[in-house]
Amino acid sequence: MANVYKNAKLNLTNTNATTFYTAPTGNTSIIKSIIVNERTNAASTLTVILYDKDPAASGSPFNLYTTKPITALQTLELLDKPLVMKSGEVLQVAAGHANRLMLTASLLEIS
Repeated sequence: MANVYKNAKLNLTNTNATTFYTAPTGNTSIIKSIIVNERTNAASTLTVILYDKDPAASGSPFNLYTTKPITALQTLELLDKPLVMKSGEVLQVAAGHANRLMLTASLLEIS
């Protein structure tokens, strides 16, 4: 078994649902932290959805946050416990406004 520590980063430049992270085939991923930062001094919202497989292949959505308020210039930790993702599961995010939110996740991939 190999353990690989990684991070994922995303600047939400639009309001479309965007894939933030996909657990690699054959791996289990443990998301330790997801930090969101509002960088423009204007509040927004964030939606975070975990899919049991690729949403383009009819994956089922499981909402973690639905239009979570993010205040102006706020940095917020979204997880208070680790999130385990199985092989092929997809984490998508959508911002309420373009060009305001940035996300960073710290994670462990176990193969």
